[in-house]
Amino acid sequence: MQELIILLVFAAALFYMGRRAYQSFSKKQAGCGKGCGCAVEKKHSVLTSER
Repeated sequence: MQELIILLVFAAALFYMGRRAYQSFSKKQAGCGKGCGCAVEKKHSVLTSER
């Protein structure tokens, strides 16, 4: 029973790390890449709303 639990936790960790790696390589967006929301589109919309 303990081996099954360890296997499930290990499989979940592998799935999580694989998904994170896939997302980091598949997204090609402008900005700094830190996920802070500083993409070009947002800066552009802020600049146009200040006028």
